[in-house]
Amino acid sequence: MANGDSFQHRARKRFGQNFLQDPHIIRRIVEALHPQAGDSLLEIGPGQGALTSLLLASGARVQAVELDRDLARYLNAQHHHASNFHLIQGDILKTDIAALRSEGEPPLRVIGNLPYNISTPCIFHLLQAREHIQDMLFMLQREVVERLAAVPGEKNYGRLGIMAQYHCQIEHLFDVPPGAFHPAPKVTSAMVQLVPHASLPHPAEDHQMLQRVVREAFSARRKTLKNGLRPLMKETGVQELPVDTSLRPETLSVADYVRISNVFSLHRSQEHE
Repeated sequence: MANGDSFQHRARKRFGQNFLQDPHIIRRIVEALHPQAGDSLLEIGPGQGALTSLLLASGARVQAVELDRDLARYLNAQHHHASNFHLIQGDILKTDIAALRSEGEPPLRVIGNLPYNISTPCIFHLLQAREHIQDMLFMLQREVVERLAAVPGEKNYGRLGIMAQYHCQIEHLFDVPPGAFHPAPKVTSAMVQLVPHASLPHPAEDHQMLQRVVREAFSARRKTLKNGLRPLMKETGVQELPVDTSLRPETLSVADYVRISNVFSLHRSQEHE
């Protein structure tokens, strides 16, 4: 950690703070990101600055969002001399991501050790501004990473993976043991990379309908698709779906769910004509 000996900060449970301190893991994360001088980086939750110094050394422009006021003051004091550093003291979930990209700048490259309690909302908050993002590299609970990267038929495949993969290409990079942090969390972490699709491979007619289809389908995993989607079929008057409805929801691909949602969207739009 940057100057860890001169700055004592007690991790705050309400902020989900676990500070990365293993030099090998820190170096591996920066190598995975491979920041360049022309990059515009967004670091979420820099904490005590374990990554920040190395990111700044690359010559990239670094904007950091830190909720903890004490840590924000410390980081500003540490890097006040760096012309390529700007700190925002605030909540990433309330931050306007698009506003962080200046006109003429390349898309943001996002990196962060996300607190487990906000990891999913944070990812989807960022995806709402995906046209301003080149890629995202996150430290998350390994279980969350496995859900993000799961493919049809795997036990971790579900709503989170489907909706994230609709927007991004996802790769589970490597695991990180609890001992790499202080205090050590009770779970294993993992690094994951999310790269927003340049153009959606399976665009939905209505994104909200897609979200609802996936939510309804997984409302009870043991149900068949026919039973899970029955409320929507009654509501929209759909008689048949373009998939085998005797299947379980975890067996269908992202493309299958988009096809289903597009059928519901079409029927709904025809009703309102």
